[in-house]
Amino acid sequence: MLELNGATHFCDGRIGHDWSLRPRWRPTAILATVLAMTLALPLRAAPGTNSQISAADRSFLEDIERRGVLYFWEQSDPATGLVRDRADADGRSAGTDHDIASLAATGFGLVAMCIGAEHGWIPRDQALGRVRIALRFFATRAYQQHGWFYHWMEVTTGKRRWNSEISSIDTSYLLGGILTAAQCFSDDREITKLAGEIYDRVDFEWMLDSDPCLLSHGWTPEGGFLKLRWDTYAEDALLYLLAIGSPTHPIPAESWYAWKRPLYIYGPYQFVSGGPLFTHQYAHAWIDFRNRRDRGFLDFFKNSESATRANQLYYSRISGAVDISLQDVWGISASDGPNGYKAYGEIKYFDSVDGTIAPSAAGGSLMFTPDLSIPALRAMRENFGDRVYRKYGFVDAYNPALSWFDSDVVGIDVGIILLSAENLSRGSVWQWFMANYAISHAMDLVGFTHRENHIRE
Repeated sequence: MLELNGATHFCDGRIGHDWSLRPRWRPTAILATVLAMTLALPLRAAPGTNSQISAADRSFLEDIERRGVLYFWEQSDPATGLVRDRADADGRSAGTDHDIASLAATGFGLVAMCIGAEHGWIPRDQALGRVRIALRFFATRAYQQHGWFYHWMEVTTGKRRWNSEISSIDTSYLLGGILTAAQCFSDDREITKLAGEIYDRVDFEWMLDSDPCLLSHGWTPEGGFLKLRWDTYAEDALLYLLAIGSPTHPIPAESWYAWKRPLYIYGPYQFVSGGPLFTHQYAHAWIDFRNRRDRGFLDFFKNSESATRANQLYYSRISGAVDISLQDVWGISASDGPNGYKAYGEIKYFDSVDGTIAPSAAGGSLMFTPDLSIPALRAMRENFGDRVYRKYGFVDAYNPALSWFDSDVVGIDVGIILLSAENLSRGSVWQWFMANYAISHAMDLVGFTHRENHIRE
């Protein structure tokens, strides 16, 4: 529920003032701060096709993108279209875990086919063929429950792996890729038809599991719905807009305001957050939030920019303590580490930092902070060479203080760098995805202002 003009709006359409009915977050104090924060920041032209990027930087970004596209081309199965969760950084065959497909990485991979075809790195007919294979697989062969898919699958067959859940958030990333491909290849009738069928089949109301507003994290055949819900700011904005805009099984628009929005302050930066830096990146890879605010007065793009700048400032302040200070280098997010995968983050409740640098932190924020992200990525490559920058781009993580350099890349981290770089340089992914009526309709239902109301010449 959200308090607007002194009234509280509920998912079932009631209006009242009883906060005890669903205590999520109290905007009366927070909104004033967020409103002051967003209005105080200068509005400027969005950087989707940034003319201030130098020719050398453009060439560098293109090389990063080309390597990322290569990952998704080589690491997707030609019979299913599923994309491996991770791979050796040089593309060599690895252990059995490298035969696990990630649903989210597959969503990024469908967008990679669009980017590859757009740049001419993949012949258009071959990119079309790979997208068709994936959409046919999800439309007719992959196991689905009310339209939702498993988080982890065997790459060649689609069989469930690791006893994974039917995942709401990972299905949303797949849908992001499917709907992007439907617009990029809108002249292909089969792709547009299959994309519509897959999206229309997803029963978003079912995933509410009787809650009026909040979606569950997922479902398993052994235990039913997971207890966790998407009830706090996280990487879930794409999921909620897809659900609200669904032409067949929509959830109430008020669901957008039902999740908590914790306010964090670090140095001069104030921002709503709830986790590692990737939570500020993933939805933005598809949704163009630039120069728009919802009825909670939150500019999500500026909010994520502030969170990124806070991440860089935090890293600069702690780098000397762990003997990792290098000019321009920064970046903390969920990533591989010397002792396994961790949700590194400066926000409490997440794993403490140990000097591990995730290139996807700076790379996934290229669309927000090119002034910080490009120098960071350049410095990583210049200081460490092929220890961090290899066939598929940057390794997933490294720790110079411990002389540890990852040997893997992770699909979702390659993907967020690729999509963020493309949005910065051309804005292509935003253009394709936002051309889907369901998304613009959802943003209207939620009450987002229109961009022309906020852009200053």
